[in-house]
Amino acid sequence: MIGPPERSPERDAAIKALLPIVPFQGWTRSALRAALKDIGEYPDDADLLFPRGAADMVEAYFDWADRRMEDGAAKLNLAAMRVPERVRAVMALRLQQNRPYKEAVRRAYSLLMLPQNTAVAAACTARTVDAIWHAAGDKAADFSWYTKRAILAGIYSATMLYWLSDQSEEDADTLAFLDRRLAEVGRFGRMRHRVEDWIRRITPPPLRGAS
Repeated sequence: MIGPPERSPERDAAIKALLPIVPFQGWTRSALRAALKDIGEYPDDADLLFPRGAADMVEAYFDWADRRMEDGAAKLNLAAMRVPERVRAVMALRLQQNRPYKEAVRRAYSLLMLPQNTAVAAACTARTVDAIWHAAGDKAADFSWYTKRAILAGIYSATMLYWLSDQSEEDADTLAFLDRRLAEVGRFGRMRHRVEDWIRRITPPPLRGAS
């Protein structure tokens, strides 16, 4: 599991104040300074709070969204659901929570697609996928921990890209797309076993016992 970025109440407050400004000014230093001013903080603190600039802000945003998603999922009645239904419910919650910030999310993805931000993009996706599984009640610690997250990473990434261009009411088309993707993996089990078998075939024998 990849560790989270720096967390603090000050950074969270800055991100929340920044989100309404991003659609107009982007994930920029000037937007951050304006956000800090709006909440009564010193604009000059921008460099202290997010020293790596835009990528730092975007990474902090996705981490904040992950925590918010997990908090919201804890209030859902997931225990009676099957695993795919739990994952679907958590991802639907994430879409709902981020709907007011859709343009900010779009700009965040555009920024993460730049070559210099490849590592940050991968870390954000890995943390979000892990947060979804955790919120869905997954407690696996064996080899399947990796394969389940690899499968969900593909589903999550495709769903988010679809969502960014979705104009349907309450994300109806995106949720239908998500349902199709979840159905394709057959409750995750069959696909997971195929991936695990493939990884075992390409893993040198001395390393297999370490799985």
